[in-house]
Amino acid sequence: MKEQKSIHEGLITESLSNGMFRVKLDNKNIIIGYISGKIRRGFIRILPGDRVKIEISHYDLTKGRLIYRLNNNKKKRF
Repeated sequence: MKEQKSIHEGLITESLSNGMFRVKLDNKNIIIGYISGKIRRGFIRILPGDRVKIEISHYDLTKGRLIYRLNNNKKKRF
């Protein structure tokens, strides 16, 4: 049987080395997230300030896998 993972939304607060990020979840927890293979293959850029969906295992609640980058609805001013 496959392990069930919980999916949360969060905000990227800091970019670390090797495709890892510090993510502040909506429930105020701060965890380390790494990029999933699909995002890495698609060359999707993730920067601090982006909102993401993160998949967390029930065995280790301090690490997660970034599975989706949400659209930022900020309007850029030039």
